[in-house]
Amino acid sequence: MGCFFSKRRKAEKESQPEGEEERPKQYSWDQREKVDPKDYMFNGLKGETVGRLPGKVAGQQFLIQDCENCNIYIFDHSATVTIDDCTNCIIFLGPVKGSVFFRNCSDCKCALACQQFRVRDCRKLEVFLCCATQPIIESSTNIKFGCFQWYYPELAFQFKDAGLSIFNNTWSNIHDFTSVSGELNWSLLPEDTVVQDHVPLPSTEELKAVRVSTEANRSIVPVSRGQRQKSSDESCLVVLFAGDYTIANARKLIDEMVGKGFFLVQTKEVSMKAEDAQRVFRDKAPDFLPLVNKGSVIALEFNGDGAVEGCQIIVNEIFNGTKMFVSENKETASADVDSFYNFADIQMGI
Repeated sequence: MGCFFSKRRKAEKESQPEGEEERPKQYSWDQREKVDPKDYMFNGLKGETVGRLPGKVAGQQFLIQDCENCNIYIFDHSATVTIDDCTNCIIFLGPVKGSVFFRNCSDCKCALACQQFRVRDCRKLEVFLCCATQPIIESSTNIKFGCFQWYYPELAFQFKDAGLSIFNNTWSNIHDFTSVSGELNWSLLPEDTVVQDHVPLPSTEELKAVRVSTEANRSIVPVSRGQRQKSSDESCLVVLFAGDYTIANARKLIDEMVGKGFFLVQTKEVSMKAEDAQRVFRDKAPDFLPLVNKGSVIALEFNGDGAVEGCQIIVNEIFNGTKMFVSENKETASADVDSFYNFADIQMGI
């Protein structure tokens, strides 16, 4: 028995005008805009200032290689970025969803944000970094790190597009694959380092159109002390739970605490399970279990004499009615901090 659809297709074919070829089928992948790798590459440049404006990279891979005495600014999010054989360059990279890999580079100064960061066979780099995982150096010397400190209007959205949290930044927790006993291949830049003195703003008219600021209080990523020596034995843990204003509240609390002379040591944004909440919040866990289930939490560690009392006062005065976990007293605060960040680092594979 014949098939109705096969008969219809045969009839349609017979009705096609003579000499006219049947059009090939169009698939969605045929309609995608073709990508030219040259649009996502800076190669062999000398003494130039170049860059990409917001929206011009849009998550593609990017390659920078064989550049010398150049200023390079990528004001957009990328998939991965590889920097090979570059000398005496200034490099800014917007959020990178995957890895940033420096190879065979020297005398470069950089500011960048990424999921993974790796340096191999490099010397004399200065890197202002936001990295979600532990930064790695290998067969490299004189690598200096500082905390990412940068702002322009599109940057917050680019972090989201790259799947990065502004609160997950392990910039100072460096792992040296080729460490030698008695030698240190990396160090942290002084805390009073002025970012713009190392990674200056772009000078060309096209790139100056991006409204950049390197002021700490405007930085999209909270500026933390990381693994630098703490100024006090007293720390305070604050945990903010998922809600409409969680990020805004976290930033407001940081501004208030830093404004009163306390230091932001580290931040984390992670998901918690019931057992995690039980371990971190202990006897207060029942109060926070329903909030943990609503989404990721943001944790902040502040340091300084009187940090616990100072934080409690600010939370009560400014955030009254907003549910937060705050260390109860300075005797238990260090245990609160250790308990939360140990769990968070394990969850994040750090």
